[in-house]
Amino acid sequence: MASENIRFDHISASIRKPGKYFEFNTKLAVRTLPANDQRVLCIGQRLASGSVAELTAVQVFSDAEAAAYFGEGSMLHRMVRAAIRAHPYIDITCIALDDAAAGVAASGTITVTGPATGTGVVTLRVGTELVQVAVASGDTATEIAAALKAQADEQPDLPVAFAANAGVLTITARHKGAHGNGIKLAASSSAAGVAAVATAMTGGEVDPSITDLLALVADAAHNLLITPYTDQVNLLALREHLDFVGGPLEQRGACGVYALVGTLAQATTLAGSVNSGRISGAAINGVYRLPWEVAAGAGAVVASEEDPARPLNGLPIVGMDVPDIGKRWTRTEQEVLLKNGVMPLEVGADGTSVQIVRAISTYTKDGQGIQDVSLLDLTTIRTLDYTRKAVRTRLALRFPREKLTTRTEAAVRSEVLDVLFKLEALEIIENVEANKDKLIIERDLQDANRLNIRIPVDVVNGLHVIAGVIDLYL
Repeated sequence: MASENIRFDHISASIRKPGKYFEFNTKLAVRTLPANDQRVLCIGQRLASGSVAELTAVQVFSDAEAAAYFGEGSMLHRMVRAAIRAHPYIDITCIALDDAAAGVAASGTITVTGPATGTGVVTLRVGTELVQVAVASGDTATEIAAALKAQADEQPDLPVAFAANAGVLTITARHKGAHGNGIKLAASSSAAGVAAVATAMTGGEVDPSITDLLALVADAAHNLLITPYTDQVNLLALREHLDFVGGPLEQRGACGVYALVGTLAQATTLAGSVNSGRISGAAINGVYRLPWEVAAGAGAVVASEEDPARPLNGLPIVGMDVPDIGKRWTRTEQEVLLKNGVMPLEVGADGTSVQIVRAISTYTKDGQGIQDVSLLDLTTIRTLDYTRKAVRTRLALRFPREKLTTRTEAAVRSEVLDVLFKLEALEIIENVEANKDKLIIERDLQDANRLNIRIPVDVVNGLHVIAGVIDLYL
């Protein structure tokens, strides 16, 4: 069409038949920023009783669906339950793994002694679940153990299976793998003459590999991946996956969350081996909650915040049990964790809830081993991902099949600036006016069909510390 300011996509310049022809242009319709809804992928193991096969993605909306899809009491069932409890409106998709062929299930024991000389209750604790039976005077250890096994069979969502032999209960993890060693057992009795003693779960070996699973979801554009595994091989595979999908060519930025229930040394060592700006490791000590449930809860809380720049400080993880006072991180320990790439979880001021201290990534050093705080807060990479998404979305809408002219260069600059100012209005980035001279739009020196853009992004930082001096006057 021979028009200086109007371009037609569908009305041909060669029309001869008289008429009034109008086409619709929707390229200018959207002037807002894109949504930042968080799509979560939850990884875990299934049981043979589950209806959904291994490596099959399925969106899950309830605890009951997870139980049917992956088997009641399975890792994924319990992870979904924890995630939904922490964030009821979570958009969660699950992909299940079968146990590793070379895997070994962890096991522990509960030893009951008797007979009872009075009435009472014997209580077994598996993670945060209780298995309880009433005891009558004269009940033998064998009878009590058998009753406990029968009661456990009535609780199919337990993460373990029970077997009774005389007064000894053998507790075996439902899944094979080293993660089963993290299932905590405890036992107590209020019946006179009866004692119950637990030995820790041990012997679990070989978690399944997530490498093939990650290859299947590389194009799925999930924003957050929750993994139950804390072995270095699987976490490095997750890091490689996130670096790939979040890179400059794939541009599907995502973050990962894992959790460790253990000591400070274990948490800092693990984070140091990961060292990724896209992976956050939650850490807590002294809780009975299963580690993969902690990961699911923490990941769900991260996903609950759609504002990429807003800190997660103090957000509670609903459903978490509270560690004993002697097991809680001290302030000094929290500082050590934060300086070593670990996201600490602490007990809230009410004494009944567990909350995020500060959501940081495991990235602490650059490739040269030099301390680097550029990606300290998880909000930084989330802000960069969203800024890229907003700019890409706007340019894709405005310039789907544009010619490269000087006028186009100016239009691109105008659209990018408009996006940046809108991001600033939402307090996601700042100082756009001061930095706009650093926005560079230029043609490539080797490719005549390419525009190169440099975009200055001053991310909004979280307000984590307020320090002051109180002057006393008498």
